[in-house]
Amino acid sequence: MSSTENTEPKVEETTPAAAPAEATTATEEAKPSVTSSSVFSMFGGGAKKEKKDEEEDRGDNSGSAKAQRDAAAAAGEDEAPESEDVHFEPVVKLTEKVDVKTNEEAEEQKFKMRAKLFKFVRESSEWKERGTGDVRLLKHKENGKTRLVMRRDKTLKVCANHYVVPDMKLSPNVGSDRSWVWNAAADVSEGEPEAVTLAIRFANSENANQFKDAFLQAQKDNEALFGASEAESAAPKEAEETKEASS
Repeated sequence: MSSTENTEPKVEETTPAAAPAEATTATEEAKPSVTSSSVFSMFGGGAKKEKKDEEEDRGDNSGSAKAQRDAAAAAGEDEAPESEDVHFEPVVKLTEKVDVKTNEEAEEQKFKMRAKLFKFVRESSEWKERGTGDVRLLKHKENGKTRLVMRRDKTLKVCANHYVVPDMKLSPNVGSDRSWVWNAAADVSEGEPEAVTLAIRFANSENANQFKDAFLQAQKDNEALFGASEAESAAPKEAEETKEASS
């Protein structure tokens, strides 16, 4: 048996040689490393974030550039060069000066006060506002007659225009110490003579009393003038009637 054991060939067990350490290291480096960014990029997270960061950076840069452009434009406007004077000839030349006459040039203002004017409408039995403005008493420089004139603010449209004749009666408005009422037989503010009932209201009683004093004084001044003018107008008529009667 010993001989048999000696005649069997011996088979040597071969073990694989250990791989060099350098080759192992190179293999590991060749493998891609799995990081959080690569995982997010797989699902679309990382790329979007990087894109968003780029947009924010680009937005900041564009905003800064815009601010610089605005500042440069503002500086350019401040330092704009002066332009040359340009002259244009008018198409229509106004050779004549037009004077607007109000028929008040030959009158002297004796009184002026701001007030509000009303007119009584008989058809509807109610007061209607005529306008707000300055009521004035104007005395003519030649014939000496005094009239009351009132114009509306802004438009300057006449809302009262009549002589202050002696037969007018200025009465206080009921329940007010700053308002007066009177009748005018021939107010021409609308163009044609018209019998109207007017009321005027002032800011306070003091202004109203000042208007009353000036109104009564105008009546006193006009009394002799209107009496003389009526006598002069009646004289030719009486002479004509006397002539007709004698014939």
